Amino acid sequence: MKTKLEESKTCCCVDVGAVIDGEECTAQVEEMFAEQQQAEARLNALVDKARKAESDPCEISSEVTAVEGGFKLAASFTFCCQAESLIFQLGLNR
Repeated sequence: MKTKLEESKTCCCVDVGAVIDGEECTAQVEEMFAEQQQAEARLNALVDKARKAESDPCEISSEVTAVEGGFKLAASFTFCCQAESLIFQLGLNR
């Protein structure tokens, strides 16, 4: 069953069930760094954040690769539910 997003005319709100459908449990992170150590430090910080958000073990895959101009961190965090993924993503900017 597809849910149609319908905005309320009074408060610009949508039904939470239309936004959190339980299907998107994976958060992708891609960032660039000048040095490999910076990328690895960021990865460690992201893993710590994921561990704090998880209830069941989060599946983490990551790679730090040398690219022109620095190092690219690419990581994928798959949680057991979409709410945990959202909590993790909301905490990324802190």
